[in-house]
Amino acid sequence: MQEESFFDYTLLFDVLFLLAFGLVVLYSTSSYIASLEHEGDSAYYLKRQMGATVLGMVVMMVVANIPYHFWERFAVLGYVVSVVLILLVLTPLGIERNGARRWLNILGVSLQPAEVAKLAMILFLASLVCKMGKNIRTRKGFWIMIGVPLPICILVYVVTQNLSSAIIIFGIAALMLFVSSPDYKKFVLIALGGVAAAALLIFLIANAADSDSLSFRGGRILAWLDPEAYADSKGFQTLQALYAIGSGGIWGKGLGKSMQKLGFLPEAQNDMIFSIICEELGLFGAAAVMLLFLLLIWRFMVIANNAPDLFGAMLVVGVMGHIAIQVILNIAVVTNTIPNTGISLPFISYGGSSVLFLLIEMGIVLSVGKGIRLKDL
Repeated sequence: MQEESFFDYTLLFDVLFLLAFGLVVLYSTSSYIASLEHEGDSAYYLKRQMGATVLGMVVMMVVANIPYHFWERFAVLGYVVSVVLILLVLTPLGIERNGARRWLNILGVSLQPAEVAKLAMILFLASLVCKMGKNIRTRKGFWIMIGVPLPICILVYVVTQNLSSAIIIFGIAALMLFVSSPDYKKFVLIALGGVAAAALLIFLIANAADSDSLSFRGGRILAWLDPEAYADSKGFQTLQALYAIGSGGIWGKGLGKSMQKLGFLPEAQNDMIFSIICEELGLFGAAAVMLLFLLLIWRFMVIANNAPDLFGAMLVVGVMGHIAIQVILNIAVVTNTIPNTGISLPFISYGGSSVLFLLIEMGIVLSVGKGIRLKDL
């Protein structure tokens, strides 16, 4: 009986297809704005994204060939480094873009600390689950797992004003705890409490006597409830995205033929790129993209279920949670299912830090997959 190592080519080709598709759609979406903002260079965003993608693919293959247990020794260090990087945003190294200070300029390279924090949290929590063992089932273990990501989430929200990344980091932790803990009653109660609190908050904001005195995020909730009433302010981007989705129909207008990308839809190449996909490729193209992400999640589940040990399984669950949560929230924002929170679409939206760290995560998943042994009788 011989044992052969496993390599998930389906996962790899799915990721490569998403990257290639993302670059095509990114160029289609950003070429007009890029030519206006960068001295006629219509490929400005494409070239920067392609550079990050190529670097990410190289790093992904390097990480895929390193045994995943190698990274366990850096779990605590990763947590500490992510805290330090977030705090560095407050220093002169911090970069402000579009009114938000969320990036660092390190040796001429732009880096978003929130992306580092997502990867660090996956690694740290996977290590913590293994160290806690059966103690995770106790009340103390449960609250330790809930409390560990909170400092990072609070720092990401307070320092960088990035609520969406804070939600994603906490969501990753919640999913990893859900998978590792068999007591689902606590999760049901917490979920019901969260929904009730959110509903109460929305009700209070919707019925506020003085809507002008509401905070920025309160205004976004009002714009979500009635975007047409805020068509000239906070509801403008949402309405333009909905126009793009509606005008695409079933088959779309054709690649490159979007009207909304011609200066009507703000940040079309970033958070709202899914609406341009809907406009140019229609419902068919949007469904195809969602199927590709579903295939990706399915492969994560296969690898996690067959992982050699708990640490490997938890790493894959964390990566799966990251991508699944981000895809769901991005599509929900674009379709106005939830308030606008500024979440990018993995592998497709413009963002060098995002694609680089996503590909590092893919390398870790492929490394876990290589640890699976196929028995040849």
